[in-house]
Order: sequence, then structure tokens, then C-alpha cells
Amino acid sequence: MKVSVIILTWNGQAYLKECLDSLAAQTFRGFETILVDNGSSDGSAEYVRSTYPWVRLLELPENAGFAEGNNRGLALAHGVYIVTLNNDTKVDPEFLAELIRVADGNACVGMVAARMRNYYRPERVDAAGLKIGCNGLGYNIGIGEVDDGRYDSEPLFGPCGGAALYRREMLDEIGFFDPDFFAYYEDVDLAWRARLAGWKALAAPRALVYHVHSATGGEMSRFKVYYTQRNKWFVILKNWPAALFWRKLVSILCADLGALCLAVLRGRGTAAVRARIDALRSLSRLLQKRREVQGRRKLSDRQVALLFSPHEHLFLTFLRKMGLRHND
Repeated sequence: MKVSVIILTWNGQAYLKECLDSLAAQTFRGFETILVDNGSSDGSAEYVRSTYPWVRLLELPENAGFAEGNNRGLALAHGVYIVTLNNDTKVDPEFLAELIRVADGNACVGMVAARMRNYYRPERVDAAGLKIGCNGLGYNIGIGEVDDGRYDSEPLFGPCGGAALYRREMLDEIGFFDPDFFAYYEDVDLAWRARLAGWKALAAPRALVYHVHSATGGEMSRFKVYYTQRNKWFVILKNWPAALFWRKLVSILCADLGALCLAVLRGRGTAAVRARIDALRSLSRLLQKRREVQGRRKLSDRQVALLFSPHEHLFLTFLRKMGLRHND
């Protein structure tokens, strides 16, 4: 089996028909589809079992989160390549073929980013991959911008886990998603571990995916605020080289204070404060994981520093998130 596609769903039956029908229409045929039902109560499992018998269904008794749900799917997968795909997506017929074409071209490439577009505004980018800032945040490349080709050759840190290809050989070396993340930033953490271990990431701009953004977590929901703001610290404490952490600490703290203030202004202050308290409570476990990550590290501090994105690019993205700059 060349490719295993893992899809998670949690009460997302309304999105499954379009997602699975678009996979059935792929020009590349050497793949299997594993759907992990994360304890849904909306009949998702029964719907898939009766309507899509070619899909391998794994039913979990409760919501294990995006990270652990994908890990459970990986245990059933036979593919040389693992493709993670959000359930609230529709993929182009050449989606898998394009991902594989890029991955097959370079054995050092452990991750390939699909081109995610907004489902309702398909001319707009949802994510062309991930970039990281010196402030500790992870960013979707091109979010909200017109997809006019400017991001086709843009360097990226890693793929967005909502539509990504991972080489199985890489996952065998560094592991898959960290279940402690539950949801959000688990793809940033995986990309960090991969890049530190010497694996590269490329984009497949013609592997098109149309995504209903934040259909499950909800934009600026308490759920999303808690996990994004907690997990950002998980990523930093697990992966950042110590010298870079201390050098960029002021930028990290300023961005963290800004995120906290924004959450308070939008009525999400309790979730934001709890996120930071829980990050501190997890410190001993994070430091143990850090030793494992740094033990596999092949890049110098200088090489790691080159992975960060320019400040001006990230500043514009920050302004959009704050609602202070509109998309063109």
C-alpha cells in the first residue's frame, strides 16, 4: 500500500459525504482510507459503515483528540506515506497524485504540505503550509490571501496537519503526534521534531484542498483559545534550543501577553489563564520529552535560527488576527 489517508471525525457527519466522495474520485488509486470516529453521537460511524464500505472504520468510545485519534489510525495504516486530512474538506482529483509526486522526488523530504483553500471563498488561501515566528507562534502561510501563485515556492517550516503527507520512515524515527496536545499545534510540534532531526518539508501547490475553517473547534472558541495558547508553550519548551529561547524570550513574552489580552477582551480570559497554568503544571513532563527531542537533533543553533520567518511577514499576519488589517 502506497498511501494511507487518516481522517478524524467528531460529530461531523454533515461533512463526510463531500470529503469521502472526493477521495473516491482520486486519479491515484493505490491508497487506503481510515476514518477514526472520535466518539461521535451524531451517527457518523453508522453512516460511514453503511454508505462507504471501502473505508476502514475505527470507532473510539470517546473523543481522544486530533493528536491521539490520528495515532490510533496510524496503528492500522499500511502506507509508505501517511496523509492526514480534516473531515471538513473536499479534495481535488489530483490531490494524492500531487502529494506523492513531490514526496517521491526527494528521499530527504519527510513532510509535504497540500494547498488548502477556503471552502466558501476558493480563490483564497486557507493554508499553504506552516511558518514559525521568533515570538513562539505558528502561522498558516497565506491565510486569507488570493491564491495567485505567490506562495508556490514559498519556503515553509512544515505542513498544516489538516491536509499533509508524512513519510512513514520519518514517523518511525521521531514519532507521530504528541497526544498531550489533544488538538492544535500538534502539527507544529511534529514539524519541529522533524526539522531538528534533519528532515525537510516541501509544498505541493497543486494538491488542492477546500476547507471549512474551524468547523469543529470554532473560531476563537474557549476550546480553541485554551489549546492554542497552552500548546504554544508545549512546543517552545519541548523543541526550542536553549540559546534561541533565551535570545527571543522578550518577543515570546510580548506575543503571549498580547494573546492573553485579546482573549480577555473577547470574553475568553478564563480559558487563556488556565492554559498557562496547565502549561506550568506540565513542565516536568515537557522537560523529559525535551531531552528525547534534543537527543535526536542534527541541526546547529545557527541552522535552526534560519528556519524562522521574517518579522514583517508575521507582523502582517498578526494584524489580521487582531482584526486591524483586512485582506486585499
